Parts: sequence; C-alpha cells; structure tokens
Amino acid sequence: MTATLIIPIIVMALALFSPSAARAFDNESFKSTQREYTLLAGYGITHRGFGATRTQVQTCDAIARYGHFLSGELGEGWYRGRHELLLELPLHLAVDPKERVMTGGYLFGSWKFTSLNEFVPYLFAGGGVLYVDLGLPSMGSRLDFSYQGGTGVHYFIGKNTALNLEYRYHHVSNADTAEPNEPLNSSKVLIGVSFFR
Repeated sequence: MTATLIIPIIVMALALFSPSAARAFDNESFKSTQREYTLLAGYGITHRGFGATRTQVQTCDAIARYGHFLSGELGEGWYRGRHELLLELPLHLAVDPKERVMTGGYLFGSWKFTSLNEFVPYLFAGGGVLYVDLGLPSMGSRLDFSYQGGTGVHYFIGKNTALNLEYRYHHVSNADTAEPNEPLNSSKVLIGVSFFR
C-alpha cells in the first residue's frame, strides 16, 4: 500500500472513533457554504472483458478538486440537497503494467444529499480530457477523453471539515479519433478530506 493511502486511512480511522465526531456536522452551516476544496487519493483497476477493454491497468490516483455550489437546499424528504459544480485536476500513475501517467482535467455535476446528520452522501457525473502516456499501442492516441460517474459520502469531523469515501466508474478512450481505440473501463476507490468555506 502506498504512502498516499496510508495517511488518509489513519486520519479517517481516528476520526471515526472520536467521541466528538457525531456532533461535528452543522447542517445549517453546510446549507450556506459556497465552496469545497478536496484532496483525494486511491486505487483503480480496469475490468478486462467489460466492453472492449482487454488490457489490465492498475493506477494509484491523486486528485485535487474544487467545488462551487450552484444552489441552496432544494427538495424535501430523503432527496433534499444542493447542486454543485466540481472541477478536478487528476494524476493517475499507472503501476501495472508500466510506470506511466495520465493527467488532464474533469468537470462534473453533483448532487449533495443534506437530509442526514453527520453524513452527506453525493452523486456525480461528467467527464473531461486526458493526456495518456501509458505506452499501450492498443489505445492509438495520447489525447483521450474520459467520462465518469460515481457516488460518495462526506463524514464530518469538524464544522467545515469532512472525510470522504468515494467510488467511481472511469472510462478512457480516444472517441474514435484514432485507430486502434481500445477503451479502459475501470473502477476507482478514493479516500480523502474536504474543506467547506
């Protein structure tokens, strides 16, 4: 396990067992926050046989995220929440089969569910552009595109600070702009920390 994963895991474990954690979330404060700053780290692996994916690629991932809330609290009941626009700068370091990188930018729409205490689940979807230097002749181009969708949860350990656990489906291909065009369809699990202002 890499050092980028060990530190967030230790912080998350300490926070989960903190007696003050259950009282940390301030729903009224969260309803009025305008910005989110998040750092995520995690692991991804392609699913050979899913779609046209034939190559196994494993990655260690580091993502910096900026979020801007587009609305106040909307709706009623369990689906009550807020719209958010997310901008991400990812670094995907391939650890198998070769030590190579993918980097670029993503833009997502997100819905944060605000009806619970302590926990704020969320959904997101979107995509972006990636520079892919994996050395795979099956991909045909270094300029590729990604679409993604996923879910996660914020667990508040302070009034404006939360730990994250997130899953996302991650697709990369060149959108038939070059041949060959084997896509990379993968799952990523990420943990991190968010600050709301």
